[in-house]
Amino acid sequence: MLNLTTDTTDASWQMWAQEAALADTFRAKAFGITPANVVEVIEKRSHLLRSVLPVFSQFCQNTLQIPPQAMLQVLWDLWLPLGIKLATQRQNLGRPLIQGILGGQGTGKTTMSKVLGLILQELGYRCLSLSLDDLYKTYGDRLILTQQDPRLIWRGPPGTHDVDLGLNLLDHIRQGENPVIVPRFDKSAYAGAGDRTTPEIVTDVDIVLFEGWFVGVRPIEPEEFAIAPAPIVTPEDRKFASDMNRQLRDYLPLWDRLDSLILLYPIDYRCSLEWRKQAERQMIAAGKPGMTELEVAEFVNYFWRSLHPELFIKPLVKSPTVDLVIEIHLDHTFGAVYSHHI
Repeated sequence: MLNLTTDTTDASWQMWAQEAALADTFRAKAFGITPANVVEVIEKRSHLLRSVLPVFSQFCQNTLQIPPQAMLQVLWDLWLPLGIKLATQRQNLGRPLIQGILGGQGTGKTTMSKVLGLILQELGYRCLSLSLDDLYKTYGDRLILTQQDPRLIWRGPPGTHDVDLGLNLLDHIRQGENPVIVPRFDKSAYAGAGDRTTPEIVTDVDIVLFEGWFVGVRPIEPEEFAIAPAPIVTPEDRKFASDMNRQLRDYLPLWDRLDSLILLYPIDYRCSLEWRKQAERQMIAAGKPGMTELEVAEFVNYFWRSLHPELFIKPLVKSPTVDLVIEIHLDHTFGAVYSHHI
């Protein structure tokens, strides 16, 4: 195990780290670690760990409000090799890299994006975090949308985003244009309904981490809704799911801009319901407004009816459109890390 006092230059520790890196064959394959390069890989990762540790420790204490030691092993086993992998991809590509990150509620995609940003900065790359949320249509446009389709009671499902806004941004970044105007979204505006806020002006973007709950998700065959899992139970539910599936087609040009896609995959999709309940309980305990357990269940079920994880996410685990799968356990810890096409 790694701790804050470990001497990563120690020869015996280096030997142990090399053996550990090769022991998990799936992870080793995903990160391109072989018996031929493992010595170099561990030396490079050790050096990067030492340089990133001060900013990482500060991030853990100030943002996550947990001791750095609690996240150190994840940093070593997952985030550092992933950061190195992205930097290598960027270097080989010769233009800005658009990295998609697909993950539902509580999978840690926002935290991972922030940590990767710190690591990539240490490696000399300018990283831009972009959320699918940043591409929401304006409050006014979504009001009109709700009048047209009263089923769109919450922002989030396919159809509530401005796809062209995302396409323009990603195309400008891929072409190396400077500066670029990055849309941002304020979820607190209009009593939580949310609206666009002041965009961010950014220059010299090397890597975009584009994350969201259905980034990279593609339409499925309509007949799959005939035997759909709960909560898609009524004819109205199936109609809504089918309509959302059709809306996904509009997002395909956006997904085509992705150079790579990472899937943060809960081993049981129902984890997201429990994670959302935990988050709301913590908000209420902190004196902030939060949803009741019944409201949380209604909220999560709504999104399962629109894009059910069993229908849309599970098939992606073995899809050629996904470059890396990272399994997530109920306690938020990371499980297996693998790739099917390296």
